[in-house]
Amino acid sequence: MSYKVLLVEDDATTADYIAKGLIEEGFTVDRADNGRDGLFLATEAGHDAIILDRMLPGMDGMAMLAALRAASIDTPVIILSALATADERIKGLTGGSDDYLTKPFAFAELLARLRIILRRGGGGQAPETRLSCGDLDVDLLSRKVKRGARVIDLQPREFRLLDYLLRHQDEVVTRTMLLEGVWDYHFDPGTNVIDVHISRLRRKIDEEGEPPLIHTIRGAGYRLSEQG
Repeated sequence: MSYKVLLVEDDATTADYIAKGLIEEGFTVDRADNGRDGLFLATEAGHDAIILDRMLPGMDGMAMLAALRAASIDTPVIILSALATADERIKGLTGGSDDYLTKPFAFAELLARLRIILRRGGGGQAPETRLSCGDLDVDLLSRKVKRGARVIDLQPREFRLLDYLLRHQDEVVTRTMLLEGVWDYHFDPGTNVIDVHISRLRRKIDEEGEPPLIHTIRGAGYRLSEQG
């Protein structure tokens, strides 16, 4: 099945990069470089998903998204933004988007997230505010983490790491994916920073006597899963 995607991005280099990758993957791509044109296209043409830059001329991404939702247009939306704080991500998610990806990003991750929201079957779903795996539950709004009745205290980087693993649940997550998605590195600094943080997170998530959720896949990376 060929999906039709609306890309609203004012940076020509970024837009060309995304559009080229999507077309190579078999998508049909419509483009706009400002919020007003993006809103017009989103209301006039049937799209399976929208990739929306947050900072746009004419009408910013959040205003465009609000206008879409007010018009009962529930096309799934992925926000792209250089604003990477947890508060900004929460604003994006609670403002009506289906996902929020910070810049710079790897195209492979954008593609994976796009395919995930397309698999969900389109709009009509509430913004995601909770993530879970087995008896592990994460509230993205309050940033509270629990496993069963046990409350788990995480440092900001540990929380971001767990968030990433949960969003890629049952998938093998590579070292490169973690460096790009959690640390915003687009190179390998040659340290064991990932191993250290995974080890700390595992000690907090998988206490003795509990079925392990964080698994090391030798030679490949890590996977968060009930299945092992």
